[in-house]
Amino acid sequence: MRSSRSNLLLGCVLLCSASLLYLGMSGIDCPPKSHRYRWMELNLGSGNQSLSLTERFPEDTPIIFIGGFPRSGTTLMRVMLDAHNAVRCGEETRVIPRLLAMRATWSRSVKERIRLDEAGVTDQVLDSAVRAFLLEVIVGHGEPAPRLCNKDPFALKSLSYLARLFPKAKFVLMLRDGRATVHSMISRKVTISGFDLTSYRDCLTKWSSAVETMFSQCQAAGEARCLPVRYEQLVLHPEEEMRKLLHFLELQWDPSVLHHEELIGKAGGVSLSKVERSTDQVMKPVNTEALSKWVGHIPSDVISDMAEIAPMLARLGYDPHANPPDYTRPEPKVPPFNYSQRPPLVSRQYNITQQGAHRESTSVCIGWDREATLPCCWVALAPSGRMAPLSCTSSCRGNTWRTGRDAQTVGKTTK
Repeated sequence: MRSSRSNLLLGCVLLCSASLLYLGMSGIDCPPKSHRYRWMELNLGSGNQSLSLTERFPEDTPIIFIGGFPRSGTTLMRVMLDAHNAVRCGEETRVIPRLLAMRATWSRSVKERIRLDEAGVTDQVLDSAVRAFLLEVIVGHGEPAPRLCNKDPFALKSLSYLARLFPKAKFVLMLRDGRATVHSMISRKVTISGFDLTSYRDCLTKWSSAVETMFSQCQAAGEARCLPVRYEQLVLHPEEEMRKLLHFLELQWDPSVLHHEELIGKAGGVSLSKVERSTDQVMKPVNTEALSKWVGHIPSDVISDMAEIAPMLARLGYDPHANPPDYTRPEPKVPPFNYSQRPPLVSRQYNITQQGAHRESTSVCIGWDREATLPCCWVALAPSGRMAPLSCTSSCRGNTWRTGRDAQTVGKTTK
């Protein structure tokens, strides 16, 4: 009997021990909070957790956007900034430029704008939704930090639109000799939609066009909002360039930005993507190995036509006839866009018929985009007078558009 009681007592003790161990292990395995709420607790305290994301992160959130043409040093720039104790950029999201391109498509398509207009889906509604989506992705895809940063190269094709969504955001536009950029893209087989990786001529032509779009918007944003950074100067003079950048971003100097490779994979340091093509290169310290790798690889017929194929080389100060140019020279001062050379607006009267419904007195204006830097054209939809861009012209490059009320401020309208 005594033995039975002892065995029963021992069994109870073992059962209780097993239960406590199970509960303890379950507590360890609880899923962690999302990065978003960890950011909120770190920076905003634990109170008022019921506030929405847009209330937590208003329009004036000082986000940093890094962009430029792929293979121009955007990854190097973001890992150097990631090494700063107050900044978190993280890997490319890839979804942000796709959403921005979709938003631009809605603006450019006359049919889509008419449908949205009829449904009461205003620009304000769309912009609010896009802003919330961008914030959710930027906040949630990485570790918390006082200053959040995003690096998606082609996001800066929508720089003007982003500047309107986030009035306190700052933009870092990476620039690099297009010949080196294209050679890197072709040799490492970095696919970009619409680019023929078997043709240096095709890739250089499209590089020039894409960089012109981003650089013009950067200039229009102004020196206080957008800073162009040349890859060549960054690797030749890293401390000088990073001090200039941190001053522009209103951040304290942190020497860790010069030694990002020491923080790779460490908590609060630099995280790298396994699928990004630049990962293997940025694991090394800042170096000048890639400056002139392109020399001797571009076909002779493309070399001879370089000035015509890629006019942005000369505009950015890269000698199109030197192979390679002297990258040690101080960067040239690029003259701002000459607004006095803009042609006047032209206004004409048209009628539009859509699905059998006749719209009267629709005015078509050919002029400039919201920042007055890129040529474009619009169609005003009666009776509201709201204007949507036409998709019928190849010169229409802007991502944001004037309302009918604002259109008269661009220039003198002629009938």
